[in-house]
Amino acid sequence: MLIVTTCKVKERIQNHLEERFPTVKFIWTDSINEAEAYLEDAEVLITYGEDLTNEHIEKARKLKWIMVISAGLDKMPFEKIAEKDIAVTNARGIHAVPMAEYAIAMLLQVQRQARKLYDLQKAHQWDRTVKMETISRKTMLIVGTGAIGQELARLAKAFNMKTIGVSRTGEQKPYFDECYSNDRLNEVIQEADFVIGILPATPYTEKYFGKEQFALMKSDAIFLNMGRGKTVDEQALIEALRAEQIKHAVLDVFEQEPLDSASPLWDLENCTITPHLSGIFRTYQDDAFEIFTKNLEAYENGEGLILNIIDPKRGY
Repeated sequence: MLIVTTCKVKERIQNHLEERFPTVKFIWTDSINEAEAYLEDAEVLITYGEDLTNEHIEKARKLKWIMVISAGLDKMPFEKIAEKDIAVTNARGIHAVPMAEYAIAMLLQVQRQARKLYDLQKAHQWDRTVKMETISRKTMLIVGTGAIGQELARLAKAFNMKTIGVSRTGEQKPYFDECYSNDRLNEVIQEADFVIGILPATPYTEKYFGKEQFALMKSDAIFLNMGRGKTVDEQALIEALRAEQIKHAVLDVFEQEPLDSASPLWDLENCTITPHLSGIFRTYQDDAFEIFTKNLEAYENGEGLILNIIDPKRGY
């Protein structure tokens, strides 16, 4: 069995896998350009999911499994993958803790005026008139009730929040007081103090949050998106922020990344921008390869893949 990487993998992880699977041949390349020389013989590909094209899938005639060591799959050539009947797994779940912590941290920095206080410190100014708010006893609407959404809801309960979830099925999930299907979004969004987007990029979720949704939100609501940028109508959000229809937006993802330096979002006082890092943490690769290792053990034993299997036709 030949396993090829299209991304840089820590040497410590490489050594561990080679020792754990002595009958498997690993070729560690840092990019898809380097990996192309080995695609024809690869049975397994390990990638971040942003570099594969239809041509790569056609060339990889022996390919049976793609491991995506991230959760986002919106740039994968799924039609060709489905046509070739190639299995796909990802690292879904490892982002739950860092992304939930990110959301709480960002909401706190807005409500507790962290930006204003930092500016006052730099100016050597003592000003106790800065208006402080809390996040406790508020209502949080989480759109996307998977592992990340559930971990965020769990943390929100520590702040005595009411937690409402919205998802495709509306199925009740742990730590949510109420769960609804997508067709109830416009109804429940009016109740929320904090609206959190954790949606994948699919044809259905494109511009999921738009002019209508921002108009329905409370004027003192905070909107936070850490799912995918294409799930938000960026121009509609800019207009809502300029008109102060909502209090603040926290954005970690954007329609185009990196965010254009000319984007009006940079200069809006009621917008906080971070460069798509809500899911980053020090042991990211270790956790992703733990999932891969368990799947490889089962795969090598002829049991098939057991964790985080993706449906290529749905894209998640």
